[in-house]
Amino acid sequence: MKKVWFVTGASKGLGLSLAKKLLAQGYSVAATSRNITHLKNAVGITDAHFLPLEVDLTNEKAIENAITKTHAHFGSLDVVVNNAGYGIGGTVEELSIEEIQNSFKINVYAPIWVMQKALAIFRKQQSGYIINISSIAGFSAASGWAMYAATKFALTGMTEVLSQDLEGMGIYATVVAPGAFRTEFLTSESLVFSKKEIADYKMVRDSHKKYAAMDGKQMGNPELAADVFIELAKMKVPPVRLFLGSDSYERAKNKIANLVKELEDYKVLSEQTDY
Repeated sequence: MKKVWFVTGASKGLGLSLAKKLLAQGYSVAATSRNITHLKNAVGITDAHFLPLEVDLTNEKAIENAITKTHAHFGSLDVVVNNAGYGIGGTVEELSIEEIQNSFKINVYAPIWVMQKALAIFRKQQSGYIINISSIAGFSAASGWAMYAATKFALTGMTEVLSQDLEGMGIYATVVAPGAFRTEFLTSESLVFSKKEIADYKMVRDSHKKYAAMDGKQMGNPELAADVFIELAKMKVPPVRLFLGSDSYERAKNKIANLVKELEDYKVLSEQTDY
């Protein structure tokens, strides 16, 4: 039987490409969005295999209801994709507590709540798969995106530990670190920056302009990313980490090389604290 998928943030970007491709291949899909009308219009499919859900991901109870409704509707739940994300540019000094909290609510708390509700089902059936969409920024951070990186590092670390905690249960977890994909993420409508700007951080503003200029020129194809997610779910033992896109792969490789160099450069200092 075809697996049942639950995908957050499915009205645009990677989530939309995945939902449409899954439905085209006969999978059952529960998809969430803040606006159910936008979601239905974006997917463009009226099908018994498609369950559109309007969910406020900052509300734990709303997430619980969505997972419960999905399981009741399809009679099963097999793959959960935490795709919804929120990116805000700005330095640590510039970001307000409200801006910081909003970032963590969507990028960290929401995936936690989704996983908690789904894992209760997965443990009973002794099977299930979680795909958490992080970012290459969750491994190799970039100037001007301090809080975005903080949330994605949190999701990456959480998934790594979760995969260990689930050993022997027939449940797996993968954290995906995409590079730049040709979605709405870098459009002027989607890019969000801290309201406060401090003049001394001119280099950060210049960095933000470079990202905005990349819109429509990103290397990553969302349709091909969807194929990869489907392939991951077919694997008997999927990877814990996947760097998605050649740009993500190269950035990760460079970060690892820099880490190794720094480790060796300061090895004496590191070992200085041993008894």
